[in-house]
Amino acid sequence: MKTMAVFLLAATLAAAASAEVKTRTVEYRDGDVVLEGYLAWDDALKGPRPGVLVVHQWMGVSANERMRAEQLAALGYVALAADVYGKGARPANQQEAGALAGKYKGDRALLRSRVAAGLAELKRQPLVDGRRTAAIGYCFGGTAALELARSGADVAGVVTFHGGLDSPTPADGKNIRAKVLVLHGADDPWVPAADIAAFQQELRAAGVDWQMVYYSGAVHSFTQKEAGSDNSRGAAYNASADRRSWQALRDFLAEIF
Repeated sequence: MKTMAVFLLAATLAAAASAEVKTRTVEYRDGDVVLEGYLAWDDALKGPRPGVLVVHQWMGVSANERMRAEQLAALGYVALAADVYGKGARPANQQEAGALAGKYKGDRALLRSRVAAGLAELKRQPLVDGRRTAAIGYCFGGTAALELARSGADVAGVVTFHGGLDSPTPADGKNIRAKVLVLHGADDPWVPAADIAAFQQELRAAGVDWQMVYYSGAVHSFTQKEAGSDNSRGAAYNASADRRSWQALRDFLAEIF
């Protein structure tokens, strides 16, 4: 028995060592608009596996989303960093990002359409088990992931990291089929308490299976190192909240899949 246990351990370690995350750029469309996403998967694994859609923050698909897609691939998922803005539409600064994000926040139907196009592309991937998918998002992307859920999309779960939580059409909560996980900075000044209360009431009224986790000392953008470390600006990186929220995501995905 001891020899068999040693053999199995060695085999497991060898399989882990051979794991290789592959990536490629993928083009897809929402109507006439060409979108450009970033796909990541572990080439050492065989057969279909769950797929996770990753929706970007207000600067568009960036190094952060690509990193998260690769991390998810290393965990055994196929991950697609989806593009809301369109191929080549990448903000050069925060002013441009604010204008672009504002366009989609002001047109939730368009935002839902763009995220749905990303989900459809994810489900088209040969290695994805289309019956097991989830969507996650950061800041602006968290809002987008919630809008995907409100559209009635067939996903098992939705996760928002420091996302906007306004509830512009509360009746749409009844369309949510996914479990919902909200990972939120306890000191986030950019998400009003009134928005949180309305959001929670929307989910309660609709009977949604939801969780909300607050991280002490964390403000907006707590997973993004580029946000700096000055909480007084309202957006700052928090290593503890980043680590804890990633573990919460892992546990959530393990549960729903």
